[in-house]
Amino acid sequence: MSTAAAPVRQLDTPTAAELRRAAEKLLAEFGTSATSPELLAAVAESAESFSDALRHHCRPVDTADGLFVLRGLAVDDTDTGPTPAGWADAGDSGAVHDLALLLLATTMGNPIAWEGQQDGRFVHNIVPAPGHETEQTGASSTVLLSPHTEDAFHPGRAHLLMLACMRNHDRIATTAASVRKAELAQEDIALLTRPVLPILPDDAYDEAQGYAKEAPPAVPALFASEQGLTLRFDPAYTPLDTADEEYRAAYGRLSAELARVSVAVSLDPGEVLVVDNDLVVHGRVPFRARYDGTDRWLKRASVRVPGRPTRPAAEAREHGYGQNALEAHPS
Repeated sequence: MSTAAAPVRQLDTPTAAELRRAAEKLLAEFGTSATSPELLAAVAESAESFSDALRHHCRPVDTADGLFVLRGLAVDDTDTGPTPAGWADAGDSGAVHDLALLLLATTMGNPIAWEGQQDGRFVHNIVPAPGHETEQTGASSTVLLSPHTEDAFHPGRAHLLMLACMRNHDRIATTAASVRKAELAQEDIALLTRPVLPILPDDAYDEAQGYAKEAPPAVPALFASEQGLTLRFDPAYTPLDTADEEYRAAYGRLSAELARVSVAVSLDPGEVLVVDNDLVVHGRVPFRARYDGTDRWLKRASVRVPGRPTRPAAEAREHGYGQNALEAHPS
């Protein structure tokens, strides 16, 4: 794994202040970051008035890295308060940062939420939680969070994943690997673009588990779009033992290539990692949580980009394991 620097987009002081003022105005008006139709409409209206400079920083991911780090926002470690003991305890902790992230997400596309995750909020709190240390979810800590496509099981998954750092005293790294950096044999690409295995819903979606037993749809791990290869990858929730040896070997070589080109991104407070979820798999290195209010704390937003031709048309026929995505601005 490389520690090479991720591409950076630096907000200057006036542009960062513009975003902060917009978030503070929304918080003063609504008194909460818990999303409502009225708040989402106000977010959209505010985002429409952003300067060209701020919009330029929110342009699409434009390198083979498939990601960038947005810098320039300020997070005060004292004013932020302690790291929540779990997402359900977070409430409006860091509410102004929720709204800043939601404003950025709205400028980049259409934010989405999930009915079955974190009470349908559009901004999630990612913190270690007691009792979840070894799960393959954002609440884990002591295990490697395996590289994966965010919400890979669902056809309505985000095109962009945004991770905003609130606290990271221990410099815990997010891992990221772009399929556009991988070197794959044409024979392996041909195998992996076939729909052979399903991707099952992860443990964060309790209500989806029943659907996993009802003929889950087989999906391709790779897709040859007009812009280049994209991927849909989550080995922790892919039943590889049911595939033939040839397919498992090709999948293993893809995994090895993603590991080879993986980079480690240690976010500082105020930095926002933006990941193209069609190009990049992400994970997290293991760490030991203290549960004393000083642990790593990220906020997460998911964004769809309307009209993006990066996925097979057949995905539209999938049942999504009964999970419904909520759109901030339904078309």
